[in-house]
Order: sequence, then structure tokens, then C-alpha cells
Amino acid sequence: MDASDRRAARAALHALAAGDARVLAPGHRLHASHPWGAETGGDAPWAALRAAFGTLERRDAILVAGDNHPDPRTDAIMPDRAPRLVAAMGSYLGRFERPLLGIPPTHGVAMLDYGEAHWIEDGSIRASWLMWDLAALMIRAGSWPLAAPLGAPGLWPAPATQDGLRPAPEPGESGASLARVLEMHDILHAYANGPIEEIDMRHWHPDFLYWAGGGIGAARGVDGFRAHHQIPYRRAFPRVRGIGHFVRLSDGPYAVTGGDLAVTHSGAEYLGCGPSGRELTFRVMDFYRLDADGLIAENWLPNDTLGLLAQMGVDALARVAHHGGAPRRGL
Repeated sequence: MDASDRRAARAALHALAAGDARVLAPGHRLHASHPWGAETGGDAPWAALRAAFGTLERRDAILVAGDNHPDPRTDAIMPDRAPRLVAAMGSYLGRFERPLLGIPPTHGVAMLDYGEAHWIEDGSIRASWLMWDLAALMIRAGSWPLAAPLGAPGLWPAPATQDGLRPAPEPGESGASLARVLEMHDILHAYANGPIEEIDMRHWHPDFLYWAGGGIGAARGVDGFRAHHQIPYRRAFPRVRGIGHFVRLSDGPYAVTGGDLAVTHSGAEYLGCGPSGRELTFRVMDFYRLDADGLIAENWLPNDTLGLLAQMGVDALARVAHHGGAPRRGL
């Protein structure tokens, strides 16, 4: 996408946040994190957020665009795969004055972090994939009803290089960032639950920053990543398999992937919830920034923590409502 297309895309996203649903194309397809899910037409998540936050401000920290590279795992079941996408990471900001999905308001400034991908043509949004971090909003608002993340919660800063808002592709860019990331994914998925040190981390800078949302939290370096996320996650979900990506794009030093993981909750507890024995689907997005040596220097991970918990039989929003004086009155 050239500079004018990117400007039009960003204008459409800001207009949507402000309440102008006319930027949604007829038949707009929405794929949102729990509890919204998939639907056609309408702007339900944004309308709910505007009702809770009042004047809504959209603050992109990363905005990248490019061709949506194919994924053989999903292309057979996604014949209308978006050919190109705009992906953004940032925060919606407002004054939290009314409940959002039962989350009690703080009556002060609040932020809802997001990872998003949109199929936008001629300033019109044809499809959207939303990964909104409701878990982090609950943590910040003091209403999170489960165990605290093991990493540092609530940290999604802009890239250290301050170049996340890509105005246009640079001449000669080849998509190497995405290729490096997909190589790394193949290594992670090949891991067969041996010693954690067997996982080859050569694609990562030794001191990389991991900015994970939901119930994971932030960590630094390979040791921090393993201690605060990789080991607890693999202990809880011994079997992990990538199902496929709905987004695969590369934009200079940035790459974005997003898709579903098939996991089995048969190991240790996760967020204080004992193993359910269930087969689950965990939807995530990854925003990567690679350094001049082609190593991953920063990785942001929006994820659907509430959707994962719901499949485990844990309704985090219902727990919040219970604590707020609205318990269930029937089975």
C-alpha cells in the first residue's frame, strides 16, 4: 500500500472510533475477541466502548500494511482471504464512566489496548480482526477476578525506535522480516516438550522485550521470556499446534502474524485455574520489530485471554459481575 492508501486507511480507523460507521463496507465481516466473536455488519465493539468511555481517542503505536501472504493451513477454508491488510497496535483512551461488558467504571482516564488487522480498500473497511485486551483493562481497573499474570501486566509501549507508524514502504524491501518470523514459528512448533533449553532461540536478540497482553504480561530477555511465559504456558498446555494465520504481512523491520493455536489444557494450572483436560483454541496476534541484524528485538502479543478462559469453563466477565453485586440467580 502506498502512502495515500495508508493515510486513507488510518483516517477510516479514526473515523470508526469516533462513531462514523459509514466507513464500514456493506457486508463488513467482524472477527473479534471474546465476547463478541464473529458477525457480519455493525460496529458493536466500538459502540460499546464509546458508550463506556465517552469521547474515544484512538492512539496507534504501530501501523503497518502490506500483502497478506498465503498460509496453506487456512487458505482452503478461507477462500475470501484478504489480499492485503493494515495492522495496528495501540490503545483506545477515554474516561471510563459507564460499565463495559459488566466491567465497573473507574470514573477516570482508562486505556484499552488493541491489536487489529483490517482489510481496507479505497478508505472502506471490508473486514476486521480485533484483539482487544479486556483482561488488561480489568487489571488496571482493579477488577481482575483471577490470578495475576506472571509477567509485568499492562505494558504495551511504542517501539523503542519510535518508527512504528510506517508512512510507506521503503524501496527494495523484500519481506525478509516475515520470512525470519515464520522460520522461528517452525522451530517453536517443532519443540517436543524436552528440556526448555532445547528450543532454538537464534532468531531472538538475547535481551529482547516481550510485551504480552492478557494474563501473560511483559518480560525481558530469553531468561525472562522462559520464566514468565514459556515455561508456565508449556506446563499448562503440553500440546500446542498452529492451526493457521489470518494475517501474515511484512513492512520493513516489522512483521505481523495472527491466527489460532490448538492447545490441550492437560498439564498444570493456568492463571490459577486447574487443568480442564479440554482441547482449546487460543487466538493471538504477534507484532514483531526486527533489528538491523535481523533479530527480533521486540514482540507485542495481543491475545484473547477471556476467550481461552471461557473454553476452560471460566467466565471472567461473570465473575466480575458477581463481585460487583450481580451474581447469577440460576444454574
